[in-house]
Amino acid sequence: MAQALALAARGLYTTDPNPRVGCVIVRDGEVVGEGFHRRAGEAHAEIHALAAAGDRARGATVYVTLEPCSHTGRTGPCAEALQAAGVARVVVAMVDPNPLVAGRGIRLLEEAGIEVAVGLLADDAQALNPGFIARMAAGRPFVRLKMAMSLDGRTAMGSGESQWITGPEARCQVQRLRARSSAILSGVESVIMDDSRLTVRAEQLGLDDAAAIASRQPLRVIVDSQLRLPLAAACLRAPGRTLVMTTSDDVDRRARLTDAGAEVQTLPADAQGRVDLPSLLAWLARHEAVNELLVETGATLAGAMLNAALIDELQLFVAPTLLGGEARPLFALPGLTLMADQQRLDIHDIRAVGQDWRIIASPLVTGARDDTKVP
Repeated sequence: MAQALALAARGLYTTDPNPRVGCVIVRDGEVVGEGFHRRAGEAHAEIHALAAAGDRARGATVYVTLEPCSHTGRTGPCAEALQAAGVARVVVAMVDPNPLVAGRGIRLLEEAGIEVAVGLLADDAQALNPGFIARMAAGRPFVRLKMAMSLDGRTAMGSGESQWITGPEARCQVQRLRARSSAILSGVESVIMDDSRLTVRAEQLGLDDAAAIASRQPLRVIVDSQLRLPLAAACLRAPGRTLVMTTSDDVDRRARLTDAGAEVQTLPADAQGRVDLPSLLAWLARHEAVNELLVETGATLAGAMLNAALIDELQLFVAPTLLGGEARPLFALPGLTLMADQQRLDIHDIRAVGQDWRIIASPLVTGARDDTKVP
């Protein structure tokens, strides 16, 4: 199963919006076939492994990181393919959260007389597909917030100048976060200030197949309640799609943005008349099949999402530098006046990345506050 998980990880940047899945077939103590899902629309991991095993699959044990599918989508049901191959046993790391499967694949195998075991290295399998699980089980993406800061918790000078706080190794890690994500979310203030393309840059990935990975650009999503995105913004000229989420009914501005290359979507407003963030996440999951959403933005939107308990994971890159009290803070969190109000984090990993440090953490959620504001 560990080998199957390693195979599944080879699809980290390419399978979206499908899950990352690996499969190993063993007969008489020997690996006779293996495979992984490479990209949506192509053969699943089990099919690759069965093709490699050929007749040796009969009577074999199959180790697969996700329950074999039982429905016909762009490919046929893997559960039926395993049955037709005559395998004797299937070991599944985790049940598929997709309602179209959700135990049906396992039942098909068992009804065909195939022994099935479920749960081996389940936590590792789940860690490979946090976004797919979140979209299928909760109807929203897995939200990962990336921020770079100085040792004194500042993200930019007071003027907005921010390039570069961290070094090239940290920026390489950020490019890999972008590459594995279905979409990148930013607020219009950040886009106006930085004029970032919000793209995956092959030359910064540091991977052998960087060009192929960068050919699939994640969807760019700009939260822009009043349609203030400049028509000359770099993200509108970059490869891939730019989706502007708004509450505005300004027809003329909408038409100009559309002509400039944006797609504009109107969403419900929150109590302050800004884009309702839970509605935004649900829309992205439902209409764009967004599994993992990478948030790269400023203090206002970052604080709003944290306040609304919408952040699943934080990746904070900390540079050994000080920017001073006039520089811009990491989060705008209005209403924090007492120690009892503090937002605590559960830290999962801290490690050096070049001359910088990366902290991976998750919020200890106690519920959203009422003062959430977005750009």
